[in-house]
Amino acid sequence: MLAEDICRRAADLIGDARARYGELQAAHTRIVALWSAYLDRPIGAHDVAMMMVLLKVGCTSSGTFNLDDYVDVAAHAGIAAELAEDV
Repeated sequence: MLAEDICRRAADLIGDARARYGELQAAHTRIVALWSAYLDRPIGAHDVAMMMVLLKVGCTSSGTFNLDDYVDVAAHAGIAAELAEDV
């Protein structure tokens, strides 16, 4: 699969997430509240998106190729960049 195809699939996932969860900043802020409480320290929405990238990177190290992991990395990286612009 070409990189452009992966990015298009990632864009579709982001669109689906907006439809399902609403505005991305608000959706990530809900996760911020939960993760900050669990970690017992404050984090931000951008941190959530970047940690999701790292989660998916970790999934790729299993040794078994899964295209969806790469699509998810691209989607979460795009969300992280959008959230970083909002700061």
